[in-house]
Formats: sequence, structure tokens, C-alpha cells
Amino acid sequence: RAMALAGPAQLVRGGQKDELYRSGLRSGAGTTLHGLAGAKKWLEWRKEIELLSDVAYFVLTTLSGYQTLGEEYVNIVQVDSTKKRVPSFLRRAIFVSLHAVVPYCLEKGFLHLEHELQMEADESRTSQSNPAPGLSSRTLIRNWIQKQVGQLTEQQKKRVLQIVYVLKQCIPLLHRLHLAVFYINGTFYHLSKRITGITYLRFGGLQGEDQSIRSSYKFLGIISLFHLLLTIGVQMYSFKQKQRARQEWKLHRNLAHQKNTTKEKTTGRHSCCTLCLEERRHTTATPCGHLFCWECITEWCNTRTECPLCREKFHPQKLIYLRHYQL
Repeated sequence: RAMALAGPAQLVRGGQKDELYRSGLRSGAGTTLHGLAGAKKWLEWRKEIELLSDVAYFVLTTLSGYQTLGEEYVNIVQVDSTKKRVPSFLRRAIFVSLHAVVPYCLEKGFLHLEHELQMEADESRTSQSNPAPGLSSRTLIRNWIQKQVGQLTEQQKKRVLQIVYVLKQCIPLLHRLHLAVFYINGTFYHLSKRITGITYLRFGGLQGEDQSIRSSYKFLGIISLFHLLLTIGVQMYSFKQKQRARQEWKLHRNLAHQKNTTKEKTTGRHSCCTLCLEERRHTTATPCGHLFCWECITEWCNTRTECPLCREKFHPQKLIYLRHYQL
């Protein structure tokens, strides 16, 4: 039978079909764990069950040298960069690791690292609270990260926290860039296949119809690329605006602090924000009645929707800015 390079339509349909079967396998495994161990264990090990389900799916298909269900559905077969041979076992093993294991490790690593850095900054309060959702009490990843964070200085911890934030923003953008390039070139639907050089050959099909579909995908890729560039531009502008506002806020607070230093000493009255440990500026109240700086509590709400003191949950929209409040 005639063979040719698989087009973007076949790759997309095959990938979607694989995702459908993987979702069913994850759901079945999760339901089994929920029935055997209960809801608490299911919530604690949900990500690990999804990882094991994905690894099992690819081990039984790709790693064993068989087509996945999605590949069978569209009648395509994996080949290496030469387009003449089936990918080697090592190449397939690297693909499975990049496609299933590495995303899990990155997600868990960023979650634990961010939690440890925030806990170091607020150790006195978090030592009495429960771990963040999704963090098991003892894991190898968390233990290693905890050891590494303990060796960092305060300045290094702040820098690492900024890097983690940037990486969490950049990874989705990288996936969108890869998808736009796929729409234009029509070769690698998954980033893991691009890295390992695994492509596809298809059996049969109409060449004219395939060329028409490729043109449509190229147009979609150009639009996706333009939208990605626009998104990056908006995010960079927003970041610069936040940096400028933060600098103006610090300057305003320092000037106001110097102005009120004499008054505080004579009156003996002191209003301190427990987050920045400085004089409260633009006093803001949480629903539970605790007072903080407006900037401090809003930045806190970007990562946690709870009171820093009593841990009562609330929505950021419930914050109350107290105008003309003194002490």
C-alpha cells in the first residue's frame, strides 16, 4: 500500500483519540482508588494515579512497539528522522518520559518549590498550618527541594521565587508556540515528538484533499502565532506597569513613613502591617477583621485566598479599603 507523510489532520485526530482513551483510563483508575481507599487518599494520590495510567498506556503501546489506539484510528505509524525505520526502543522510551513523566515532575517540582519558599518567608505562621493542597507529607521531590532551599540566602530565595513565577508563565506560552509551528509545518503535534524526532507515515489517502487541509492549517497557524505575540506583548506591558506601580508605591510609602515618624514617637501610637512589618498604608480590612496594607494583602491574595493571621477563607473581592482610617 502507498505510504506518505502523515498530514496535520491525521495527527490531530490521532492525538485527540489517544487523549480520549487516556482520560478514560485515568478516570477508571481514579474511580477504583476512590472506591478502595476513600476520597482522602484519592485526592492525595490523584496526580500519581494519572501518571501511572499514562505510563501504562504508552508502555503497552508505543514502548512495546505497537500502534496506539489513536494511531490505529487514523492508520498512521511512527518512524524516526530517516522516515525509513521504526523508532528505536531508546527513542521511544525518551518520548514516553518526556510526554508523561517530565510534565508531572515539573508540576510537582514547581508546586513544592513555591510552597517551600513561601513557607520560609512565613515560617512562624505556616508551621502550625496544614500543607498546601496537592502536597503529600513526605515525598522524595519535596525532601530534596526542602534541603536545597535551606541552603539559600534570603536574596536568593526571592530570586528563585521570581524565576519559578516566570517559568510557570513561559511553559504554557512555549506549548502555544509549538502548536502554532505545528499548524504551519504540520509535522510534530507533540513537543516530546519534536524533541525525539518521531514522525508519522500514513497508509493511503487522497493527496489533493490533504493539500487543501494543509493550507487551512497553515492559515490557522499564522493566526495562532499572531495571537501568541499579542499575548506576550500584553503580558510584558502589564508586567512593566506593575513594576512601575510598585516602585511608586514604595517611594510614596517611604516618604509618608518619614513624615509620620515624629508624630508616632510623640503620640506613642503605632500601626504595623504584619505582612511587611512596616507602618500600615491604605489600611485594608479582611472579612474577619484583620488589618493590612492594601498592596500587601492584595499581593498575598494572588497566591492564597485566606487571612494571613487566622487562616479564614475569603474572596479578594471581600477586602474593604478603609478611607481616612487612622490607627
